[in-house]
Amino acid sequence: MWSRNPLARRAVLAGAVASLAACTLTPAYGPGGTGTALHGRVALPEPDDVDSFALNRRLIERLGHEDSAAYRLEYRLTTASVPQAITADEVTTRYSVNGTADFSLTDILTGAVITQGRVSSFTSYSAVGTTIATISAERDAHERLMVMLADRIVTWLLATGPRPQQ
Repeated sequence: MWSRNPLARRAVLAGAVASLAACTLTPAYGPGGTGTALHGRVALPEPDDVDSFALNRRLIERLGHEDSAAYRLEYRLTTASVPQAITADEVTTRYSVNGTADFSLTDILTGAVITQGRVSSFTSYSAVGTTIATISAERDAHERLMVMLADRIVTWLLATGPRPQQ
């Protein structure tokens, strides 16, 4: 329970600030953080379909445009649409779009794999309405899925990727 005593509250806050200052974590986008090492330095593969185009667009938003690539990010996307809601007449009214991205970040100069992993997520869309509305909803679901996968890839890279040279 939060104390009504202002001095006790200040003591608790001072202790929390002191414990945070003592930790060895580095902000991802601060000096010495992984975000600094990756920003504008990651080469992406050429997109070959709508999903990889959307994934690349979000990765560029998060990692910056490639200025001088020191790293290469390779990925393999897998998506599947799965019926989720089926009426008694066997008409599917809702679909789930499941997606997985296997990826690796490689140092271009040495060819060494810096980090690799797999991320996955899902989204869904309604198939009730006109054909055009359903197609639009499906496209939007794929776009949202690619944003989620890209954000998870970037989070992984920030947690396990290279540190900037000191």
